[in-house]
Amino acid sequence: MVAIALAIGLGVGLTRGGHNSGSSSGSGGTGSSNSSISISNVVPPTASQPIPEAFISFAIEFGHFPDFAGNLSTPNIFSNNLLNNIGNLTGTKPYIRVGGTSADEALYNVSLQTTAVTRTSKNKPSTGPLPNGISSIEIGNVFFESYSTWPDTKYTHAFSLGLASISTVGWSSLLSTVPIACKALGNGKLLWWEYGNEPDLYSNSNPGGPQKLRWGPWGDSEYVSQWQNGTRHIKDVLTQACQDMATADAYGYIAPSFWVPDNNELTIAGTFSSGLNVDNDIKLISFHNYIGSTSDPGISLQGTLLNHTNTMQSIAQKLDQYSFLANTSIPFIISETNSLSDIGTPGISDTFGAALWTMDYNLWSASQNISRVHMQQGTNFYYNAWQPIQSNMPVATKPPYYGSIAAAAMLGNSTASEVKIANIPLTADTEAAYATYVDGHLARIAVINMSGHNATASGQQNPPARGQPSYTFSIPQITSTSVSVRRLMANGSDSVTGISFDGYSYAYELKQGVPVLLGNVTRGESIAVSNGTVSVQVMDSSAVILDFT
Repeated sequence: MVAIALAIGLGVGLTRGGHNSGSSSGSGGTGSSNSSISISNVVPPTASQPIPEAFISFAIEFGHFPDFAGNLSTPNIFSNNLLNNIGNLTGTKPYIRVGGTSADEALYNVSLQTTAVTRTSKNKPSTGPLPNGISSIEIGNVFFESYSTWPDTKYTHAFSLGLASISTVGWSSLLSTVPIACKALGNGKLLWWEYGNEPDLYSNSNPGGPQKLRWGPWGDSEYVSQWQNGTRHIKDVLTQACQDMATADAYGYIAPSFWVPDNNELTIAGTFSSGLNVDNDIKLISFHNYIGSTSDPGISLQGTLLNHTNTMQSIAQKLDQYSFLANTSIPFIISETNSLSDIGTPGISDTFGAALWTMDYNLWSASQNISRVHMQQGTNFYYNAWQPIQSNMPVATKPPYYGSIAAAAMLGNSTASEVKIANIPLTADTEAAYATYVDGHLARIAVINMSGHNATASGQQNPPARGQPSYTFSIPQITSTSVSVRRLMANGSDSVTGISFDGYSYAYELKQGVPVLLGNVTRGESIAVSNGTVSVQVMDSSAVILDFT
């Protein structure tokens, strides 16, 4: 009942027929086998606004970007293949936000000729001292080569507000990198700039979190003053170095990139009323969001990720904050997000369950008129969509990537047609469904069954049966006589390998991320539409997309 109440409260408008409430967790299914779900054949008024280009996007930790992209001599082809796969489905390659905590710790070192990034010892960067024991990374010219390895890709590049306003070396680094960055991002590669990462945490000192970067007064007025000073100097340098990037149409930022909107020091309403956008240079409102943290008590795959209500409540918090700025008409994006903050948790963030969560999280965000979602990535992060280089972890396509692929397939090509999406309210925490409308008519339905089924249980003497509830959709005036079925599958929610979408694997070891059709996976299913009704079985810990022809 909680899921239904929240769904209706958030403005979804599709209705469901009679149902059994069923269990909200476990492997016994969702209680939907006797349900009839009524779907409109034409786009309902409660559907989303048209889906913008590159809705499925990524954010890459600044200091790890060269690992993901490579450089001119050794581009990372594997990464580019994975981005191309999504672009082939949506019509636009994912946009890449290059930023994060390490962007606020970055200093430019002109003498760093062969290495893209290096970590300095605490308070001893070669470029000069930093106050209060701040540690930093150093980037050289090779770093900016990484912006030239992925064709047809747009980027957001972050400058360091964290160091620029508290040290001469930080300020010098900022002004030195602007002309280098703008030249690297010319010819249409730049989307927008970013100035500062999670400034609402600058005065905090949390173990495992960003290091403390402010010690004196730090409130809305102090932040806005430093923002204005820095962004105006950036524009002055751009006017000299890359004049075409300093025009009103080309110059702008994503901001404020807050982690915890409205903490005790910085507030959304306060920063904007204090003049954050007085120069009209904020093009996208950006917040960060994680469904939880690795340090949260009681986190679990089923309770934390495989829980549609949890996802809805998490997104609702960001929408509540954005409501303060709705009158600005500036689109809202989640510019950094993933499952569990602090690089994720093994056994949760790197499982097939995380793929199902990724699919649900992206589709729910799209249904709520969020303009884009950037899934955060970093070398050796557990929640990665892929591991780009051999390091503490092997090069690999990780389970969450398949969730992004499935979400991209459900949204489809938003550059060729007008695409809208609507949530279909269901009963249990462990199930979610969506309808995609293309040019005003129903094109696809997705069902995500998040009831946990452990692949490891198959080794038991009497393993539990895998639930397989049936979902029946009633679609008045539908003209299709059959639907094709694409499935997101693995042996269970705890699986980390053996994952496929529509029978395809995107594994590195097969063809470096290029899709490979597997011979041992059932695909090409077709289900008849009878009297405007279609039924499909959805195994526990799996998802389906129904394509209407």
